[in-house]
Amino acid sequence: MNKEEILLLIMDGNIEISKLKILLSDMNTVDIAEILEYLEKDKFIQMFRVLPKTIASDVFANMDSEHQQSVVEALADTEIGEIINKLFVDDAVDFIEEMPANVVGRVLANVQSEKRKLINQFLQYPDNSAGSIMTAEYISLNENEAVQDAFDTIRKIGQNKETINTCYVIKNDRVLVGEVSARTLMLSNLHDRICDIMNKYPVFSHTTDDREIIADQFKKYDLLAMPVVDKEQRLVGIITVDDIMDVIVQEDTEDMEKMGALKPSDDPYMKSGIFQLAKNRFLWLLVLMLSATITAAIIEGFEESLALMPILVAFIPMLMDTGGNSGCQSSTLIIRGMALGDIRLRDFLRVFWKEIRVALLCGLALAAVNFGRIYIMNGKNILLAVTVSLALVCTVLVAKSAGALLPMLAKRIGIDPAMMAAPVITTIADAASLIMYFTFARLILGL
Repeated sequence: MNKEEILLLIMDGNIEISKLKILLSDMNTVDIAEILEYLEKDKFIQMFRVLPKTIASDVFANMDSEHQQSVVEALADTEIGEIINKLFVDDAVDFIEEMPANVVGRVLANVQSEKRKLINQFLQYPDNSAGSIMTAEYISLNENEAVQDAFDTIRKIGQNKETINTCYVIKNDRVLVGEVSARTLMLSNLHDRICDIMNKYPVFSHTTDDREIIADQFKKYDLLAMPVVDKEQRLVGIITVDDIMDVIVQEDTEDMEKMGALKPSDDPYMKSGIFQLAKNRFLWLLVLMLSATITAAIIEGFEESLALMPILVAFIPMLMDTGGNSGCQSSTLIIRGMALGDIRLRDFLRVFWKEIRVALLCGLALAAVNFGRIYIMNGKNILLAVTVSLALVCTVLVAKSAGALLPMLAKRIGIDPAMMAAPVITTIADAASLIMYFTFARLILGL
């Protein structure tokens, strides 16, 4: 029975509680969370209480913050304690960061003291740091113990750890000295010492490292988990790939919002109020609207030319749109290339030279088509066709150059390259295209 069928049975009330428990016990906890989130609040709480205790915490961890808060408000203190105590520390921290102060106070008052201490410690790390996304549920082994002893340790404590695929090797003072995979342990002799079979040079991060850099390392080294150490190289936690996937989604979403001239928001669209959405959009819209006065001033400066030859007005939208589109193409590629690590600041000149050649090819091809169109449709006026075509080539050159170089310049001075995306590039391209267009008009047409 799939989750859609189970959801219908719950909504219709045509299923016994005992049978429902059996069905839910066999399902993935992510799917269970999705089923519950479809229900009305009262039904949702009722069904959550039905969940077997063995999976309730995992289901809770996969809910959105709104439903998590509803659960906490509906449960007794002892029930809250049972759920939070079974959560991995990173999931507990993520939950608490989204809750209002009164809910946080109640939750922390009902968790074990050791867990509460860990949660408070993790909450002190900067939001975008490795410390804020790591978990303390990992397996550490002593470098001098034998493989047989390692298996005993894993069997004893592995059930409550986030991963046992990789174990981390430490000295007596908890300094990280290596890592060993479950595969290596299983293929080794039971009497081998851990220090003889471990990888002595694991990829690791510090608690204060930026999480975006860590995501790049996960991609570069194909990691499933990464150890996190403090300033003294002592192992304090690990970051798992599921947490990094969340980071990648958040960072990509933030970049897309900036590229679309939006203030980044932590709330999903459907859960954001109209005033919040308007606030996130208004500032950039205001800036871009005011920047349009530059193009207006340029047009006003060439009023005499337009009065002598009004047909020039007809080609302004085409030039401005082509310039904006050309710049957006380049900026999108460069911003994405920098995000993936394919383009670095030292590639500045190579990027510039490549975009110049691409711009020339695109500009000349567009100008050729444009020349023929204008010549045929505007009384075979070859001077007008030449004017518009030359302006088009130069517009594409400037727009693609700006689209390529401005994101790199932004990164060089410490600004997010996504800020130099479509809206900014379009404004620059509009102004440049108008200046070149009217300049060519005066030189070629004698206006």
